[in-house]
Amino acid sequence: MISLYQINTASDEEFVTMLGGIYEHSDWVPRRVLGLRPFASSEDLRVAMRDAVENATPEVKLELICSHPDLAGKLAREGALTDSSTREQAGLGLDRLSDEEYENFSQKNECYRKKFGFPFIICARLTTKQGVLDAFEKRLGNLREAEVFEALRQIHEIGRLRLEDMLALKEK
Repeated sequence: MISLYQINTASDEEFVTMLGGIYEHSDWVPRRVLGLRPFASSEDLRVAMRDAVENATPEVKLELICSHPDLAGKLAREGALTDSSTREQAGLGLDRLSDEEYENFSQKNECYRKKFGFPFIICARLTTKQGVLDAFEKRLGNLREAEVFEALRQIHEIGRLRLEDMLALKEK
């Protein structure tokens, strides 16, 4: 557990290291908010990080989206996810899929990537395994622009929960 005080008083590199996993493989996000310290609250920090993403170029946003792994994908089966992604996917039981379920997720991931050019992203902690499957079906009908928006919305939810976990709602 890290306090807001520790975040506010950390060196620049410590700050980036502490917050680098909030947005998957994207330490550029905390780097962009370094100069905004000290943060008065965890909500101020969350909003600053969200704004850093929202103010990024479309290309950088797409890189952020593409930095996320497929749900129940090959990387998960190989144990190559970040610790946060591993916990989040395991919470839905995606680490214990039967071969048939794994194949179903693989096909949906492939269809989604083929249509949109990036991985399907959903905040696993706010849904169920069936909810993920239902969302795949529903979102495959969207236009690409809507899916970019939705992927970023989901990423912000993931980041919010990761930040809350890190701070454990402790503000000092």
